[in-house]
Amino acid sequence: MARYRGSVCRLCRRENLKLFLKGDRCYSDKCAFDRRGYPPGDHGQRRGRKPSDYGIQLREKQKVKRIYSLSEKQFRLFFKKAEKQKGITGTNFLMLLERRLDNIVYRIGFVDSRSQGRHFVKHNHFTVNGIRVNIPSFLVKIGDVIEVREKSQKIKVVIDSLDAVVRRGVPQWLDLEKEKFKGVVKSFPVREDLTMPMQEQLIVELYSK
Repeated sequence: MARYRGSVCRLCRRENLKLFLKGDRCYSDKCAFDRRGYPPGDHGQRRGRKPSDYGIQLREKQKVKRIYSLSEKQFRLFFKKAEKQKGITGTNFLMLLERRLDNIVYRIGFVDSRSQGRHFVKHNHFTVNGIRVNIPSFLVKIGDVIEVREKSQKIKVVIDSLDAVVRRGVPQWLDLEKEKFKGVVKSFPVREDLTMPMQEQLIVELYSK
C-alpha cells in the first residue's frame, strides 16, 4: 500500500495546523510549523484565491486523513462503516478512527505518533487481552487491556514515549498503568474528547456528493 514518504512537517504547513505527526519533536522549538507557519512551495507565502465550498471540504478531509495517517482507501472504508451505524455519521466516523489500535497505543503513550503506532502494531509489540494483535485497524472494545509485550518494554522509543506522556496527556476514556506498560479502555470516546479542530460534517458533505 502506497504511503506518503516525504516530510510530514510539510503536511502540517499545508493544512495550516500543527498535526503532531512527529511526536515529541512537535512540542519543541525544532518544530518546522512554528518556524514556518505557511504552506510549503514557492508560492506558499502568497495570498491565494478564496477557496470554493468543495475546496474547503476537500482540505478538511485531507486534514483528518493526515491526522490519523490513513490512506484514501482506509479512510473511505471507515466512513462507509460509520454510515451503516445509528446516530450522526460524522461523529460515528471519528469515534471509529479513535478506536483503531494504532491510535490507541499512541493515545495511551506507548509510541510518539500514530504512524509509529501502526509500525509497532504490525511488528507484534502489543497484546490485547493477552493475545498478540498485529492489525493496526483492529477496533478496541470497552474493557480491553492493551499491553507492551515483555520483550518490547526495553525499546528506547517506548520508554521515551512513556516518559513524555505527561506533556501530551492521556484521554479520560483510557487508563494508563505506566509501570506495568499497560493500558485499559474504560469507555468509548465521545465527540467532546477530541481536542483537535475537526469539522467532520464537511467530510460527510464531501462524500455525499
